[in-house]
Amino acid sequence: MEKSGLDFYDDEAVFTNYTEHRQRLDTPNDTLEKPVMMDLIGIITDKRILDLGCGDAAIGREFLDRGAASYVGLEGSHKMAALALQTLAGTSGQVIRQEIETWTYPPAAFDLVIARLSLHYVADLKRVFSNVRQTLDRQGQFVFSVEHPVITSCDRGWKAGTLRQDWVVDDYFKTGLRVTNWLGAYVKKYHRTIEEYFYLLQEAGLRIKDLREARPQLQHFHDIQTYERRKRIPLFLILAANKGK
Repeated sequence: MEKSGLDFYDDEAVFTNYTEHRQRLDTPNDTLEKPVMMDLIGIITDKRILDLGCGDAAIGREFLDRGAASYVGLEGSHKMAALALQTLAGTSGQVIRQEIETWTYPPAAFDLVIARLSLHYVADLKRVFSNVRQTLDRQGQFVFSVEHPVITSCDRGWKAGTLRQDWVVDDYFKTGLRVTNWLGAYVKKYHRTIEEYFYLLQEAGLRIKDLREARPQLQHFHDIQTYERRKRIPLFLILAANKGK
C-alpha cells in the first residue's frame, strides 16, 4: 500500500535505505540540489530560518555554524524529527514535529524559508505558499527545491532498485497524485508543471526572483561518469521568491 510522505519515512526499511542513500558519494542532493540552493540563499548571517520538511537538519546546523540568528526545522516524520534533534544537539536550533500543511505559521517571524525536496509530497501547495508569505518578514526570501516535473510526470522506464537509463515523460499536463516505488516502498507524490509552480507562487503574493534546474557542474563531482550521466535530464527544479508588497 502506498504511503504519504510522513508515513513513508517512518517505515523502518525506507528510513534505513534513505540514510544509506544519503551517505553515498556524489548523491544528487550534494552535487546538484544543494549547491544551487546555497547560491540562491546567499548570505546567512543573522537570518531567522524556517526549514519545511527539514529531514536530518544537517543544513540547519551548517546555517547556525555560519552565523544564522535562529533555525527552526518543521518535520512530520517521527524518525526524521528524532534524527534532526540529534543533529542539532548542542546548538540553539529547534525541531517542531508537525506537518507542513497544518502548522500554524507565525506572522513576519522569519527572514528565510526553505524547503528541500519536501513540497512534492504536499497536496495543498497553494495553502502552504500563502502561509509562507505570511510568515516571511518584509524582505523575506523563500527558496525551495522539488523533483523536476519531467521526473514526477511518469515513472515508466524505471525498474525500482536499478540504475535508471531511460526517462519517459508522459501525462505531463495531467497534474495531481502520483504513486511511485522508491527506496523499497510505494509513496504518494504530487506532480505539477513548471507553469503551475510559477502561478501558485504568484497567486500567493510571492514574487519569483530566480528559477534553476540544477545543471551539473563538474567541480561538485568526484566521479566523471556520474557527472556525464547527470547531464542527460534535469532532476530538480529550484525556485527563489520574495515577499510581494
